Amino acid sequence: MGRTNIGIVLNGVTGRMGLRQHLLRSVLAIRQDGGLPLSDGSVLWPEPVLVGRSEAKLRDIAERHGLTDWTTDLPAALARPDVQVYFDAQVTSARVKALQMAIDAGKHIYTEKPVAETLEQAIDLARLADAAGVKHGVVQDKLYLPGLRKLARLVRSGFFGQVLSVRGEFGYWVFEGDWQAAQRPSWNYRAADGGGIVLDMFPHWHYVLEQLFGPVRTVTARAATHIEKRWDEEGAAYDATADDAAYGIFELDGGIIAQINSSWAVRVNREELVEFQVDGTQGSAVAGLHHCRIQPRAATPKPVWDPDVPTTQRFREQWQEVPDNDTFPNGFRAQWEQFLRYVAEDEPYAGDLWAGARGVQVAELGLRSSREGRRLEIPELDR
Repeated sequence: MGRTNIGIVLNGVTGRMGLRQHLLRSVLAIRQDGGLPLSDGSVLWPEPVLVGRSEAKLRDIAERHGLTDWTTDLPAALARPDVQVYFDAQVTSARVKALQMAIDAGKHIYTEKPVAETLEQAIDLARLADAAGVKHGVVQDKLYLPGLRKLARLVRSGFFGQVLSVRGEFGYWVFEGDWQAAQRPSWNYRAADGGGIVLDMFPHWHYVLEQLFGPVRTVTARAATHIEKRWDEEGAAYDATADDAAYGIFELDGGIIAQINSSWAVRVNREELVEFQVDGTQGSAVAGLHHCRIQPRAATPKPVWDPDVPTTQRFREQWQEVPDNDTFPNGFRAQWEQFLRYVAEDEPYAGDLWAGARGVQVAELGLRSSREGRRLEIPELDR
């Protein structure tokens, strides 16, 4: 069978995630492996069109990776008949306008999250895409992590029995930027630019909880700005106006309680930068980016509380490693392949703009919960 080209506008490739995960480790990696095999024996060949605001940065990226198709003119790129897909990895504040332009141009949509800064904008985008008849998807990379895939396998197998609770810890210390450069862009800490850890991470936690354990029905959250002064990429001091930590409680169907802490102002004392502990009647698991460890009911130790006697138990040694039993590709690439098959072959795809809107909804309600100091129910979205 032959090869079918699919033009993809990649907007935001001058940023860290857009460049490393989406261009290099996904789209170009697919090309390096000969394209994406389809069910009829043909191959889908991605043709990237790089888009951004800086000619110099785009030219440098293109030259370093053997590409020639780049532009700072997004409308011109979207007008091209050889382009079928628009991908957005810009800063959140620039995303809605670009997605609207792409939908109006009849392009299929794939985008980083959050899809918008407000729920109203996110719903409008989803409705607009549905009305235009274009296919749409939102990045849900955490579901493709090896540790989370092992955790999903445990859920499907019935390992936990009745799931009782989920506890998540995410974060690391992001340097302020004065004596060491920050590991994240400065816009993350400015509310006016769409920054904040709630808007960034609550959409992640929503799709992880929703797809692994069930619908999320309520949220209670406390957001905080622990570090109030930071320094930007040019070394200039600025006031941090966005939240850099959030402490959330989510109630799911079946009485499951999830507690997830997110922070860019925490020092790591765990195996990985994110870990989820799931406790059930028949067993427990701790999953991170790559590893997953379990403790079944029959092998659960029997600790006894005695503050006067030092414990001799080594609790972390009492867990069993879940084997890989599979090959786990880069999670961003795996979802790119799934989305491209959805476009080319209409394969099932769950993470659409409506899923993205539900993530924005949880973030918006989380911020409101923090302001008002109360638990909020999460209503169904009106399509």
